[in-house]
Amino acid sequence: MGDFFERIVDLEVTAADAGALAERMVDWMVSARLLSRETSGDAMYSLQVDEGYLPGPEWARITREWGSDWIPGPVAVIVGRHDHYAGQGAVEPSAAVCPHCGATTVIIDYPQQWEADPAVWQPFSDAIGAWKHTGAGEAVCPSCATASPITAWKWADNFALGALAFDFWGWPPLTDEFVTEFAARLGHRIEHHTGKF
Repeated sequence: MGDFFERIVDLEVTAADAGALAERMVDWMVSARLLSRETSGDAMYSLQVDEGYLPGPEWARITREWGSDWIPGPVAVIVGRHDHYAGQGAVEPSAAVCPHCGATTVIIDYPQQWEADPAVWQPFSDAIGAWKHTGAGEAVCPSCATASPITAWKWADNFALGALAFDFWGWPPLTDEFVTEFAARLGHRIEHHTGKF
């Protein structure tokens, strides 16, 4: 048992611009009758916010068919610098790719290991922590010894860093067309997650 979610993370918006962009996206979804202005915390489990927007009367236009009696949960709008994990739980990404030289750093050596190597993960974790608190953090590539902004690294397992995210709780799968339009309206690269709480 559990509750499923779909998440769209904006990978490029700055923390300073995230609030205004979030408002524009909510305004668009409300005007399209995909969301209502009413909020609720029922059946919503995003860690960063307590309530989300309830679905509007036209919500089914952007999802795959799951039956006319399905009632989706709220949509959480998460503003602020956060690390976002796909799947179930907060498992570290298995690898990171250097934006400078393209070398892959293995963080979890599946199937030999099922947890992150603390010595490998710690520099990334520290840089992520710095980014979350200050907006800047760098990690040094073990291969080329170049320091790069933590937000420039590419991650395995759909791990994402972003200042704006939208969690759709208990919705049927979103259509590819909607996700594409959503990204276009954001105007930035996104990461698209599915997961379970």
